[in-house]
Amino acid sequence: MTPHTTTMTHTTHKEPTTAMNDPASSNPVLRTVRDALGSLLARIYLAVCAALLVWAVVVGYGDNPDASFAGVVPVTATAPVSLVLLVLPDFPAMGFLAVALGALVNAVIIGWCARTLRNARAGRS
Repeated sequence: MTPHTTTMTHTTHKEPTTAMNDPASSNPVLRTVRDALGSLLARIYLAVCAALLVWAVVVGYGDNPDASFAGVVPVTATAPVSLVLLVLPDFPAMGFLAVALGALVNAVIIGWCARTLRNARAGRS
């Protein structure tokens, strides 16, 4: 008698991405944001804005005489959106929210410009 061996193979099944199961493909705003944030320039800008915000918080808690002006740097780097949002109701997180949304809007614009210029160089509109 010979031993009987059975070999089972496992395959993974991946659903194809369609408009039905990918919410970003059906919403043009989300698709534009995703494409714009895919740009290296946009990601670098977001990283710089995050670093400026962390720097402002660290310097703001120090005993520096110029510590109160540290928050101006990230707000200026994310202008004009952050300047508009600073007039909203005043609570501690509003400064962070203004800088974050300003950075996001500016990064989307930077990414959109980079993609448009790249497509124009390649001869596509």
